[in-house]
Amino acid sequence: MQDLVTHLTTVLSYVVAAITDRKAEPRPAAESWEDALGRWDGERMAVREALRRPADTSLRSPFPHGGPITVGDWTRRLAHEFAIHRLDAESALPTPPDTQYRPEFAEDGIDEFLAFLTPRRGQPSGRAGVVQASTGTRKWTVLLHPDQPPTLGEGTPDLTLTGPADDVYRALWGRPNSAEKVGDATLLEPLAAP
Repeated sequence: MQDLVTHLTTVLSYVVAAITDRKAEPRPAAESWEDALGRWDGERMAVREALRRPADTSLRSPFPHGGPITVGDWTRRLAHEFAIHRLDAESALPTPPDTQYRPEFAEDGIDEFLAFLTPRRGQPSGRAGVVQASTGTRKWTVLLHPDQPPTLGEGTPDLTLTGPADDVYRALWGRPNSAEKVGDATLLEPLAAP
């Protein structure tokens, strides 16, 4: 849990720096649980203040492949970052709760991952292929190019990932799920969550 809290504190620090246009300063590892929680509280308050700016405020993109980014984008990014890591925290419990995200939230998370985060991370996939993710009400088609970041587009899928939105959301983030995979499942590797 201390590692997870430390990671999320680092994420918050990074977002505050991105919104306030300053450089995020790396900090030494927390020496104790109390230190980790203290840092968490400080960054939690700082990000709350930073996110008070209007949602449509344009910001400099910290991502390798740029693209427009706003305060609202950071709010969305944090919602999904914390939702996925909530699953990690719950998995550490002796009897994890049966958390299920609402379809609308999970579909927004799929869209945020495939349409916003993946293209901006700027990592060439090293593979060629087409991955289609479908929840029954929404569908995304991702084109993989060996020397370019993945993009949304059209094409005949080499892999389909289908199921309830919650399962597809978890599958894209590499968390336990029941999504159905038909085709070359190794094509998910280039999309692996950071």
